Amino acid sequence: MARQSPPRNGVGGHDFDAKKKRKVAEIYQALNSDPIDVAALRRMAISEGGLLTDEIRCKVWPKLLSVNTDDLPPLPGKELREDNKDYQQVLLDVRRSLRRFPPGMPDDQREGLQEELIDIILHVLKRNPQLHYYQGYHDIVVTFLLVVGDRLATALVEKLSTHHLRDFMDPTMDNTKHILNYLMPIIDQVNPEVHDFMQSAEVGTIFALSWLITWFGHVLSDFRHVVRLYDFFLACHPLMPIYFAAVIVLHRQQEVLECECDMASVHHLLSQIPQDLPYESLISKAGDLFVQFPPSELAKEAAQQQAERTAASTFKDFELASVQQRPDTVLRQRFRERLRGEERLRGEERTKSILTKPRTNRFVKLAVMGLTVALGAAALAVVKSALEWAPKFELQIFP
Repeated sequence: MARQSPPRNGVGGHDFDAKKKRKVAEIYQALNSDPIDVAALRRMAISEGGLLTDEIRCKVWPKLLSVNTDDLPPLPGKELREDNKDYQQVLLDVRRSLRRFPPGMPDDQREGLQEELIDIILHVLKRNPQLHYYQGYHDIVVTFLLVVGDRLATALVEKLSTHHLRDFMDPTMDNTKHILNYLMPIIDQVNPEVHDFMQSAEVGTIFALSWLITWFGHVLSDFRHVVRLYDFFLACHPLMPIYFAAVIVLHRQQEVLECECDMASVHHLLSQIPQDLPYESLISKAGDLFVQFPPSELAKEAAQQQAERTAASTFKDFELASVQQRPDTVLRQRFRERLRGEERLRGEERTKSILTKPRTNRFVKLAVMGLTVALGAAALAVVKSALEWAPKFELQIFP
């Protein structure tokens, strides 16, 4: 998981450095404004390159999660390990997490971080008895530990666990299954052929489970890619990881369609996630798909169980408590700006590049949006409002 810097020689390197400096300046401007411009920080986290450095992440991630860094909890103590029902499982998982630490890290340093990782997890569970540990949770916690250190990681992980990750920490997997059930409707909106092929193969969605519940931390070997995705997910709606999972499948659509149409073959293909994905392009597409096909539009297909308990619905309360945090607004603005830019460059060709489902009336609607650049009003119709995250679903697909 060694970090590598982009090439800096030649014109491309100079351009990269200049662009990076501009972005760093914009981030610090947002941090230093009064009040802090959280919407701008969201844009920076979503846009190309994300938050760039761990030093910046230490400053911005707390703002994205509305964590007060002036009032951090004390470091967890070892006493949490006594008579703790989760301790043995957490210990086993952490011991198996060697690959999540940078290669070449001295053993004593890694072992010290593993002890801190155990303590953070047990601390969050102790303070929030409604949360239940799941295998893969440590993959998320270790990412925060490596980026921001143990004390700040404890606060951030606790907030994340009671909001974005809440559904994964229920006593049962029902809500996790529900989130996975958004995957196929998203794919169907974009490429019905891939959707139908996967349905025929009866592959299901279990191949994406580890992607979702670890925010891809367990399946990506390059730590740079992991933290880039965390920038994106922290700035967005809790369901964004499932949209990103969908764009990975869609990116590999040719491989999928050339695969044998049986469960074993398709599952094997999709469970082996490529390490050389075009992350920036996929992040951009995932954001676009969320704007075009928000969870409220996919609700009848994905269905919902106990809507009031899921992170997707309770996120409204979190969002209302977060000053200026409107991730849906940020995504819509970004989508509109790119549409305008591409319209000027390509004109009517834009209608061919918009991701949509050609066999529905939505194709006509989005084509008109692209041609007329009238997305401002249309987006408000597609995504109800910046504060209306929580569709009240009526259908249930779990018996």
